Amino acid sequence: MKQLLLSLIFFGSVGAMAQTTFEEDSTMIRNIYSEVLAHGECHENLRVLCKDIGARLSGSAEADQAIAWGKALLENYGFQNVHLQEVEVPHWVRGEGEYGYFESAGERHPTNICALGGSVGCSGVITAEVVEVKTFEELEALGRERIEGKIVLFNRPMDPLLINTGAAYGGAYNQRGQGASEASRYGAAAVLVRSLTHALDTFPHTGGMHYDDDVERIPAAAISTVHASELSEALKRDPKLRYTLYLGCQRFEDKMQANVIGELPGSVYPEEYIVVGGHLDSWDIGEGAHDDGAGIVQSIEVLRALQALDVPLKRTLRVVLYINEENGNNGGETYARVARETGMNHYAAIESDAGGFTPRGFRLQGNDEQYEVMKTWQPLFEPYNVHLFKRGFSGVDIGPLKNDTTALFGLVPDGQRYFDYHHSNRDTFENVNKRELELGAATIASLVYLVDRRGW
Repeated sequence: MKQLLLSLIFFGSVGAMAQTTFEEDSTMIRNIYSEVLAHGECHENLRVLCKDIGARLSGSAEADQAIAWGKALLENYGFQNVHLQEVEVPHWVRGEGEYGYFESAGERHPTNICALGGSVGCSGVITAEVVEVKTFEELEALGRERIEGKIVLFNRPMDPLLINTGAAYGGAYNQRGQGASEASRYGAAAVLVRSLTHALDTFPHTGGMHYDDDVERIPAAAISTVHASELSEALKRDPKLRYTLYLGCQRFEDKMQANVIGELPGSVYPEEYIVVGGHLDSWDIGEGAHDDGAGIVQSIEVLRALQALDVPLKRTLRVVLYINEENGNNGGETYARVARETGMNHYAAIESDAGGFTPRGFRLQGNDEQYEVMKTWQPLFEPYNVHLFKRGFSGVDIGPLKNDTTALFGLVPDGQRYFDYHHSNRDTFENVNKRELELGAATIASLVYLVDRRGW
C-alpha cells in the first residue's frame, strides 16, 4: 500500500508539473501573438522594403540598398553583433526591350514573356517556327531533324490535381531549369517555357535556369499561361507559324554583396545558436513581397517581439538576411561554410520562404527525437489554427546547415495562392495581407520560444 501511495504521489506530481509547464507555455505564446498582432512592425517594414527599394536581384544596386536597409534596421532595433558577411554573387541583368510575338492569318499576336534568370540574350532578333512539347521524352522523339533551328515551346502545366502546390511546382520545374540545355542538344534556336503557376493570366513568371557545359547556350524565356495556350491553339491551326523573340539580357562579372546578421544573446548557452531567416534578394520583376520580403520582415519581427516582451533566452537568437537564394544560394552556402570553419554550434534554424500567407505549421528536417518533441507542441498551436507538424523540406537558405544534430524548420503557410504571385510582376506589397503576415511572424516566434525553453 505504501508503494502504491508513493507511486500515486510521484505520478501526480509529474502530471501537475506537466500541466504547469503547458499553462506557462500557453500564456507566453498568447503574449507573443498579442504583441505581434497589436504592435507588430513587419507590415510597415515590408512596405519600406518593397516601395522604397523594390525588386533586388543579386548583384544589382537595389540589392546593395536592401543590404544597407537591413543592417540599419537591425541596428535601430538594438540587436547585438549586427554585421555583414561578405558573399560573392552572380550579376545578371535583364536588359531592355525583351519581346515576343507570333504571326497567324496575317495578324501579329503579341505575347507576354520575360527572360529566365541566367539566360543568354539574343545576338539579334530570332524568328523561327515553333515546336511544342510537354516532356523531354517528346523532345527526344522528335529529334534534331524536326527541332534544329526552331523555337521549342515547353507547355506542360503544373498538375492541378496536386493539393500541395509546391509539389506541383516541382513536377513542372525541370522544363524551366533544364529545358534550354535539352532543346539545345537538338539544335533549337531558343526556348519558351510555360510559366510555373496555376493562374491563367497574362503575367509571365521568371525564375532560375542553367546550362550544361556541353551544349550551346540558347535564349530562354517564360511565357504567360494565357499566351502559351494561345500559341498552342494557333499551332494546331498553322503548324508552320513563326514566332519572333528578342531578349536583351547579359551576364557580368560576379560581385561582392553580403548576408546581414544580428543577434539577441542567450544567457545560459550563448554558444548555441537558433537562427531565423529568409532571403533578402528577389527576382528583378515585381517587388519580391511574398518571395521573400515576407520571410525577411517576419524573421526580424521574431527578434523584435521577443525583445519587447523581455523573454529570457537561453540560447543566442540570430537573424540572418541571406543574399542570393534566387540564382545561386551563395548566401546560404557561405553562411554554413563560415559556421563550420569557426565551429559554431547551431541548435536549430528556421526559415520563412513560402509567402506571407496564413500559417499552417512547420516541416522539420531533423532526427527522431526532435520530431517527437515537436509533435508534443501541436496542442499549444491549436488555438491559432496552426496544425501541420510534419517532416519535410525546410528551406534553401538553411539547407547547407543540415547535419545530424541541427533541427531545420520551414514555416508552412497556406500555399494555394503563392504561385499566382511567385517570380512575377504580381508579387507586390499590395498582395500581402497584413494580418496573415503578422500571424506568420507570431507563429515563428512561438516556435523559437519553445525550441529555446524546452528543446530536446
